[in-house]
Amino acid sequence: MRDHRAELGTVSQGCKMTGLSRSAYYKDPVGKRQKADVELKDRIDAIHVEFPGYGYRRLKPALEADGPAVNWKRIRRVMRQYGLFPILPRAFRPTTDSRHGFARYENLLPELEDIKTPNTVWGSDITYIRIVNGFVFLAVILDLYSRRVVGWSISRRIDARLVLGALEQAVRERRPPPGCIHHSDQGVQYACGDYVDVLLEHKFRPSMSRKGNPYDNAALESFMKTLKYEEVYLGDYETYEDVVERLPKFIEAVYNKKRLHSSLGYMSPEDFERNGGRK
Repeated sequence: MRDHRAELGTVSQGCKMTGLSRSAYYKDPVGKRQKADVELKDRIDAIHVEFPGYGYRRLKPALEADGPAVNWKRIRRVMRQYGLFPILPRAFRPTTDSRHGFARYENLLPELEDIKTPNTVWGSDITYIRIVNGFVFLAVILDLYSRRVVGWSISRRIDARLVLGALEQAVRERRPPPGCIHHSDQGVQYACGDYVDVLLEHKFRPSMSRKGNPYDNAALESFMKTLKYEEVYLGDYETYEDVVERLPKFIEAVYNKKRLHSSLGYMSPEDFERNGGRK
C-alpha cells in the first residue's frame, strides 16, 4: 500500500479501500516487503525464461494463473527496481520440457529409508541466471548424502551437452560405484538417448520425479533457491563471462566448503563428508 499512497490518499483511506487494518499497515516490516519483492522477481524471471518478451501487462495474468492477484503497478516497480526488462527477439525454452517420446523412469527415491554413504544417490537439475541480454543456464549434480555439488556445467544453451558436462565432471571426480541412483525430472535433456546412454555406461540406476511434482527433487529445489538468494540476486551478473568467472567460486569455495545446513547438523557439505556423516 505504501507504493500507492498517491492513488489511495491517507493511511485511513487506503486501509479502508484495501481492507487492511491500520495496525497491520504499521506493523508490516520493510524486510518482509523486500522479501516479497524478491519472490515476485523470481516468479517474473521464471516466466521470462519461456516468454522473454512479456512486459508488465502480460506478466500480470501470467503471474495470476498460478498465484495470487498482484497489482500491475507493483509488477512494473519490481521490474524497474531489478532491471527485468523484456528481452527481444530471442526466444528461450523453459528449463523443464517433458513433452517428448523418450522413456520415463520410475521414481526410486521412495524405496530409500536413509542415505548413509556418499555416492548412493545423486540429484540433477537445471536453472537459469538472468544477464543483460538474456539468460545463462546452469546444470548441477548434488550428492544427496551431503548436499555437496559434485558436478556443474554452464552454457548459453539448454541442451544435452549442458547436462552431460555436469555428469562427466561428477563421474570423473567421484567415481561412483555401480548402482548409484541418478535422480532428475522428466525433462528431455535427462531423458534423451545421449544422456541415458552415459548413465547406463557407468551403471547408474536412472530415477525420475513424477511429472509436475517438484517435491520429488526437493534437495535440488532447495539448492537452487540458495544459489539465487545468496549469490545470483546479490551478484549483479551482467554478462556470460561474469557467470562463468564468479558462479563456480560460489559453488566450490562458499557452498561446498562453508555453507551450513541444518539437515547436516549445521555443517558444510565438505565437513559433513569429512566427518563421516556424524552430525
